Amino acid sequence: MSHPTLPKDCPCGSGKTYAACCGELHRRFADTGELTALSAEVLMRSRYSAFVLDQLDYLRATWHSSKRPEDLAANEAGLRWLGLEIKKHGQQDADHATVEFVARSKLGGRAWRLHETSRFVREDGVWYYVDGDLA
Repeated sequence: MSHPTLPKDCPCGSGKTYAACCGELHRRFADTGELTALSAEVLMRSRYSAFVLDQLDYLRATWHSSKRPEDLAANEAGLRWLGLEIKKHGQQDADHATVEFVARSKLGGRAWRLHETSRFVREDGVWYYVDGDLA
């Protein structure tokens, strides 16, 4: 999927460049179909960046098949993503983890805040987003 302008700094807030952070995961998926996030937190960050950049194929692929939506809509015109804050992350066992985060955005002059504790599962070495509870 081509994007008119890819960001220099990674939208996930890691402090790295996009190319050296989430962009690497997005590019590998686009080129090979492989999902290679090494942890649930890394997957969470890459999903946030994919939301920011409307990378809908990546988002669907990283959603666990038991909960994956049929369709995803692109960002509304004028929506600005303002940042991601990882509050905490925990690994329950080798294949189950949670990530609590706050994602901020602005649309039509109104600020939005999504606070969620997300559940992740690893199957055959690949991490997937399952679902989450809103705070």
